[in-house]
Amino acid sequence: MKYSRLTKEQFEELEQEFINFLATQSITGEEWANLKANKPDLAEMELDVFSDLIWEGVLNTAEYMEHISAQHMYLFKLGEANMQAIVVNIKNDQDITTAEGYEWLRNNLMDDHVEFLQADKDYTDDKNLDKFKMIEQGAVITKGDLFNYFNKIIN
Repeated sequence: MKYSRLTKEQFEELEQEFINFLATQSITGEEWANLKANKPDLAEMELDVFSDLIWEGVLNTAEYMEHISAQHMYLFKLGEANMQAIVVNIKNDQDITTAEGYEWLRNNLMDDHVEFLQADKDYTDDKNLDKFKMIEQGAVITKGDLFNYFNKIIN
């Protein structure tokens, strides 16, 4: 398995897609029930293959990610060859994960306690795995509103 298995809730939301996935392998509902009961290892393997397919689709279409903590905001634009990063560092005790802290940041972008950094980072041989590792570390896929907002301010 390349990524991680989908959660029970994710499988429930993707039930029709999973049924279609089984159908592409000529596995009927009755055969699936039989696999789960009599060949659990094979059923587990099918769940893993489906999970990887879903992750590949999600990661292929992801254009932006962000990871926000109390004093740091990591914003990424996921390009074809590399990712662009904008990092916002808060050098005081403001917690930008709170409404008050974020409001402070919005009102004090040019304050000496706010630092902006930019960088480009090349992918390894497997860019989707790079993206997945970022998710495992706490990044979330976004529409890029924050990246684009700060990109306009910086550039």
